[in-house]
Amino acid sequence: MNTIITFMKRNYKILLGVTFLSLTLFAFRLNTVNTSDPEKDKLLIELLTFVLEKGHYSPATMDDEFSKGVYKDYIEALDPSKRFFLQSDIDEFSKYELELDNQIQNKDLTFFDLTYTRLMQRMEESKAIYKSVLSKPFDYKVDESFNTNYEKMPYAKNAAELNERWRKQIKLSALSSLVDRLEIQENNGKVDKDLKDAAAPVNSETVFQDNVAETKKETTAADAGKVKSFEELEKDTRESSLKSLDEYFGFIKDLDRNDYFSVYLNTITGRFDPHTNYLAPEEKERFDVSISGKLEGIGARLQKKNDYTEISELISGGPAWRGKQLEAGDVVIKVGQGNQQPVDVVGMRLDDVVKKIKGPKGTEVRLTVKKVDGTIKVISIIRDIVEIEETYAKSSVVEKNGLKYGVIYLPKFYIDFENKDGRDAGKDIALEVSRLKKEGVNGIVLDVRDDGGGSLSTVVDIAGLFIEEGPIVQIKSAGRRKEVLYDRDKKIEWDGPLVIMVNSFSASASEILAAAIQDYKRGIILGSKQTYGKGTVQNVIDLNQFVRSSSVGDLGALKTTTQKFYRINGGSTQLEGVSSDVIMPDRYAYLKMGERDVHNAMPWDKIDPAQYGVWTNNNNFSQAIANSKKRIAQNPQFQLVEDNAKWIDSRSQDYVYSLNIDKFRMAQKQIEEKAKKYKPLQNYKNNLKFSSLPYEYEAMNKDSVLKEKRDRWHESLSKDIYVEEALNVLDDLQSKAVTKKPMVAKLKSNKLVKS
Repeated sequence: MNTIITFMKRNYKILLGVTFLSLTLFAFRLNTVNTSDPEKDKLLIELLTFVLEKGHYSPATMDDEFSKGVYKDYIEALDPSKRFFLQSDIDEFSKYELELDNQIQNKDLTFFDLTYTRLMQRMEESKAIYKSVLSKPFDYKVDESFNTNYEKMPYAKNAAELNERWRKQIKLSALSSLVDRLEIQENNGKVDKDLKDAAAPVNSETVFQDNVAETKKETTAADAGKVKSFEELEKDTRESSLKSLDEYFGFIKDLDRNDYFSVYLNTITGRFDPHTNYLAPEEKERFDVSISGKLEGIGARLQKKNDYTEISELISGGPAWRGKQLEAGDVVIKVGQGNQQPVDVVGMRLDDVVKKIKGPKGTEVRLTVKKVDGTIKVISIIRDIVEIEETYAKSSVVEKNGLKYGVIYLPKFYIDFENKDGRDAGKDIALEVSRLKKEGVNGIVLDVRDDGGGSLSTVVDIAGLFIEEGPIVQIKSAGRRKEVLYDRDKKIEWDGPLVIMVNSFSASASEILAAAIQDYKRGIILGSKQTYGKGTVQNVIDLNQFVRSSSVGDLGALKTTTQKFYRINGGSTQLEGVSSDVIMPDRYAYLKMGERDVHNAMPWDKIDPAQYGVWTNNNNFSQAIANSKKRIAQNPQFQLVEDNAKWIDSRSQDYVYSLNIDKFRMAQKQIEEKAKKYKPLQNYKNNLKFSSLPYEYEAMNKDSVLKEKRDRWHESLSKDIYVEEALNVLDDLQSKAVTKKPMVAKLKSNKLVKS
């Protein structure tokens, strides 16, 4: 999940809890430090452990239990499917299981060096294994099976056992692809995609994921048009698997020692809590982009294809998109800066290619590309600010029962920390609300489903749009008195009916917003039984600020938990999340995916409530909730969702798969037969027509990509039963009170106002 953060640049004040760090850490002077990776690694360990000890909300004690946790998490991270290490490797590694706390404190890299070297060896050996496995046909008549429960699977005792594990993993993946190809051929290319989606396995380890995506991608209508023998199809699946595994190991080849050391560091930070992470320089940059929603470059997404870098997508409105010369599918061969000699990037790491293409606004980059038609072309692009449009808030209008409503979708609580005049979620939501008011809407749905959080300040601004004034969230730092963040603007941007939509993936900032609206009784919270349950605040601390005269390069940053936030009623959202006023069945309701299911999560607690008063302009508030609950209970579509959720939960525990083609196909047929029951979930339509606001039509006339994105969004809204119910609730909230000025109850000292 994304996190609520207060960004800390080098020249900003350091968090008060660690203000003395700069004085102490200037001891890390590197005038004479060797620039080799081990020296940088030791420095990073020293910096991280010291900053965590002084700055984390609740620092972990580095003892034998801590060491055991780091050991377990790190080994699992290196080899989650247990297809590289042998039991003899684990036996050798286990000697350090209780020593890692000491090694960390002494900046000893013995364990890391051992595991890294051994992993590189085992990965190299694995190349020969999969190539050998795929060199000859599989016998799909043999009655054998494979258990994909890697967590409980023991490590292979020897090379022969490991070879057998690889054989079965690859065979399962190839079998899945082969069955797809056979079905397409048997059905003359007619594949019920909705049915496939409904029956799709939830367990991500069901198929050997490294190659299944590619094999399914290659199962095309073209294959269906040409009748092939079983032997030919079987060979196709092996060739596809080989190609995909070659690409996977090509990606692994791109990883260097620093990448694996970052994994090690993150198993250390993860023992403090699941949201404390080390951000390597490239990761720090991606984090900045994700939270601001913008970057400086050409506006193209890249992907690695063997030794080549391919353009996968152009970002609408970016320089590359505006230039109309670069296309998805083009392969970048060389990159040149302005008039400088271009550099050959074939075989180069993807991150390094990205660094060469990105650059400051106004500078020129020249790309030598191989076009999809095979021609070679040099394309000049002037870099610019690229806004990742889908990061930002968007709204739509819909008419229902003679009334007009607005739907605002907020994917994250974004902010541009470097530019106070830049876009942020608070300003954008205010603008969308203003635009919807001009359209004469009678109610607003604010959709924060799947919104993993973001900036804390934007939450206060957004909540303040719907109340007169008052506290929004309480924050507590270790050893300090609580701080209350207020909306002090008495202006109410929207005083009409309001529904906040959430689900189990609404986290952090989304939960603060939902909790504040719920505590004020300002709107109805509609969605999953509870939200994700992340009630902590992280700060991003640039590690470079603590070192001077460094010759080891960029050290990255540390995102660490420094505070916990609380509802204005005093309760924490940590673990418990926010319980919806109206609970709607959710396909994934029974799966363990919340904060409460994460290792090392911080505990729930509560503090004294803040002073606030509830919204009184909601006479039919309780009735609207009761009406919604009744509708949901009687709605056969929601009943089907609930039944589907239970089935998905039961299927998530299915780990054993037959590698006999007849038994495998029989099991798949049974799944597909069961999935037919849930096909109406894919085909549901609410018969509502959603449309963009007037200002957006102008932009869509000039931007076909934007139009396509909006058309897709509106189509998804027209199939969304949850949005339909949110609009039903807005219907029930309609009353004469909507035209009156809002009333806010008087504040009562330190007590909740009961309605």
